[in-house]
This record gives sequence, structure tokens and C-alpha cells, in this order.
Amino acid sequence: MSAQLSPQDALVATMIAVSAADGTLSDQETASISRMIAVLPVFEDYDPAHVPTVAQIVFELFEDEDGVDALVGLIADALPGTLNETAYALACDVAAADGTVKMEELRLLEIIRHDMNVDRLVASAIERGARARHARLPV
Repeated sequence: MSAQLSPQDALVATMIAVSAADGTLSDQETASISRMIAVLPVFEDYDPAHVPTVAQIVFELFEDEDGVDALVGLIADALPGTLNETAYALACDVAAADGTVKMEELRLLEIIRHDMNVDRLVASAIERGARARHARLPV
């Protein structure tokens, strides 16, 4: 695939990929993606109208046998190294948004962490922060 992503598109692709990793995009996950795009400084001046195009790229790559690796490579190529931890943090927040992190999401997070050289200790802190932010009151 010869698609090129802006750094902001790459962050959006990361979030969409984690949401779609289990075969579904939950309402909580898509709402979380929309909120982050609307409020985070990294998305300042980002046009949310790009999201469907980015989503299509993600879905098309997921259909290929080596699509996950190709997608993570595309994301890594688009991001300056200073945003690798940001991409991982956004991915963790999306995975935690619906209250459950499925095995497919965990596997994709592991691939992202490894391929984008996010330090394991840093990743643990990011993951713990995501769990804390998305905690729910006991029922």
C-alpha cells in the first residue's frame, strides 16, 4: 500500500487499529477516539473529516495477511520518534475505554510497543495510567 499518513493521521490510525483489533469498534472506543481528537493538543488544527479515510486504510490493511505489520510500519514512518509514546498512550486509552481489553487488543499493543521502541517500563506506566483513567465504580 502506498498510502502516506500525516503524524496526526498516524495517531488516529493507531487508535482505530486498536479499537478494530477484536473485530468490532465499540461505541465507547469510538467516542473515546472522537474526544481525544477534539481535546488533545497534538490534534490541534486536525480536520476530523480525515478520520473515515484513515479508517479505510486501517481496514484495508487488516484484510491483508501481513497487514498489521504493514500498518505499524506505516504509522512508525509517519511519526517523529517523540510521538511514539504518545501513540502508545492513545492506543492504551482506546483499548481501556470500554472496560475490557481483549486478547487481540493486547497483542496489537504489544506489537506497537515493540515496533515503536516504547521502553517496557514506560509502557507499564502508560498502561497503568490508562487503567486508572478508565476505572469504573464497583456495581
